[in-house]
Amino acid sequence: MKWLNDEDFIRAKVPMTKKAIRVLSVSYLDLEEGLSLLDIGSGTGSISVQAALLGAKVTSIERKEEGVQLLRENAKRHGVDLKPIHGLAPGDLPDQEFDRVFIGGSAGNLAEIFAYLDKHLKKGGILVGNYITLKNTWKMYELLKEHNYQDIDVELVQTAKLDHLGLMKGENPIYIMKGVKE
Repeated sequence: MKWLNDEDFIRAKVPMTKKAIRVLSVSYLDLEEGLSLLDIGSGTGSISVQAALLGAKVTSIERKEEGVQLLRENAKRHGVDLKPIHGLAPGDLPDQEFDRVFIGGSAGNLAEIFAYLDKHLKKGGILVGNYITLKNTWKMYELLKEHNYQDIDVELVQTAKLDHLGLMKGENPIYIMKGVKE
């Protein structure tokens, strides 16, 4: 399995899950060939493309047109097939079941997304989310408990990269959360 580097993606000014976080998040999803993944708030599509390279059948939703365009370009660049949706979750999501769900952005609709997942994430399905703020991290944790998810895991990851001068430049700390639907 080849893990893509951040430089492998066309980014522009659209948010992107960086490699260290992407590797951990995708590993938490425990993807296998043929599983279906819904990527909510896909941004540039770094999670979607990496998951598709692992053989997942990916549906991605992004509310910003620039993000949807970058998602399509990045999918084409890496030779993967996925279904992009320009819209807002959960209102514009398809009426189908998924094996795995990744939340990279919720536009403030986290409770509504969980209501959608009650019907559309398969039993035993895995939900993973990335958050920068404590408020959203806590909201996700409360919703995982409220909706009876099991094996809840929360990890704070702080990364830094060496810049051209040899200085370490810190990235935003990210909370990675995982739960398994009962």
